[in-house]
Amino acid sequence: MEMKKHKIIEQEYIEIKALEKQTQNKRVSKRLQVLMLRYEGLKDREIAEKLDYDRKRVSQLCAEYKRDGLEEYARQKYGGNHRNMTEEEEKAFLERFEESSNAGQLTTISEIASAYDEATGKERESNSTVYYLLHKHNWRIITPQTVHPGKASDEVIEASKKLTTN
Repeated sequence: MEMKKHKIIEQEYIEIKALEKQTQNKRVSKRLQVLMLRYEGLKDREIAEKLDYDRKRVSQLCAEYKRDGLEEYARQKYGGNHRNMTEEEEKAFLERFEESSNAGQLTTISEIASAYDEATGKERESNSTVYYLLHKHNWRIITPQTVHPGKASDEVIEASKKLTTN
C-alpha cells in the first residue's frame, strides 16, 4: 500500500538515474538511490537497511520527491556558512567593545547584542548568537564584585566600632 502512495513511474526513474550519475554530492546521490530502489520494487524496510536510513525516513523522502519535484529534491540543502558575518567582520565588530573594556568601561551583553542586530540588519530571538560569537573569539564574562574581597563582615565592623569608642 505504501508503494502506491508514492509510486515512481518509468520516465521519472530515467531522470532520477541520469541525475544520480551526474551528481558529485554523496548525500544527494543517496537520496536519489532511495527513489531508484523504490522504482525497482524494494519495500521501505529493504531500502532502509540497504542505505542505512530509518524506514519512516525512506517514506518521507519519497513523499518529499512527489511534493517538491526532482529539482528541489536533489538540491544540496546542507552545509555552508550560515553565520551573519565573516570572521574578519566579527573581529572588527568586537574591537570597539574591546577598546572600551580595556579602558575600564563596563560592557554588557545587551549593548553588544543591540549593536550586533544593527550591524547584521536582523533581530535575534535570543542572546545565544552573541554568546556564541563571544565564546568563539575567546571572550569571557568578567563581572565586577559587589563587595570588596577584603571587607570584613558587618558583625566584625560593629564590634570594631565599639572598641574604638571607648
